[in-house]
Amino acid sequence: MLKQRIITALVLLPIALGGFFLLDGGAFALFIGAVVTLGAWEWARLAGFEAQSLRVAYAVAVAVLLGLLYMVPSVAPVLLAVAVLWWLLATFLVMTYPDSSRFWGGIPGRLLIGLLILLPAWQGLVLLKQWPQANALIIAVMVLVWGADIGAYFSGKTFGKRKLAPRVSPGKSWEGLYGGLAASLLITLLVGLQQGWSAVGLLLALAGAAVVVLISVVGDLTESMFKRQSGVKDSSNLLPGHGGVLDRIDSLTAAIPLFATLLWLAGWGSL
Repeated sequence: MLKQRIITALVLLPIALGGFFLLDGGAFALFIGAVVTLGAWEWARLAGFEAQSLRVAYAVAVAVLLGLLYMVPSVAPVLLAVAVLWWLLATFLVMTYPDSSRFWGGIPGRLLIGLLILLPAWQGLVLLKQWPQANALIIAVMVLVWGADIGAYFSGKTFGKRKLAPRVSPGKSWEGLYGGLAASLLITLLVGLQQGWSAVGLLLALAGAAVVVLISVVGDLTESMFKRQSGVKDSSNLLPGHGGVLDRIDSLTAAIPLFATLLWLAGWGSL
């Protein structure tokens, strides 16, 4: 398994780095769109579509919607606002699972939820790529999420006792959450001091980082919730040793639109 994970990572890493940091404009939007479309194909299974034709049809529908969003950029503010509302609702759904499953609306509701997860994530990345210090912003949100994941893993493994969401993801603990949050805040603090941010700017950055990290945890738990309901361990086997695309980006699907929204509110970029 470890060998398989390493081989997959070695193959995917240059592709991912090249796509994220060497492409711009329509090429970048298309690259991210391809990733999101694969995620849509996986989500259709979690929504209840077993037939391959239906899963492909859902993925194609998502790809078409991404194309429309690219041609109508004025929709971006609405999509980000919807994303904020969705992830607040998702927090409630995760906290109250399994009772909350009655609010999902069956297969149609789950398919809609897939759109609420995937489309804003694509939109957020496309916006970040257009704003000042584009690549640095993309790196920043990824480092926040990955730093939180690493911090949560080690603090949870060492101190974890109280389960965070035992009915959704039994392996996660409150101690892990605190450790992950602390790791990301420390990263933010060090960057802020190195960049010479003002006290007010640093405090705002720390608050923003905390919001992004906490919502990234909700993103992770939301996918876990739907996988548990569907009785599957991974969203697919597209990435040998790593599961599926959604398994790799679940935290980012929540973090990216919130990160972009906070930056926009701070006046970093325009919509």
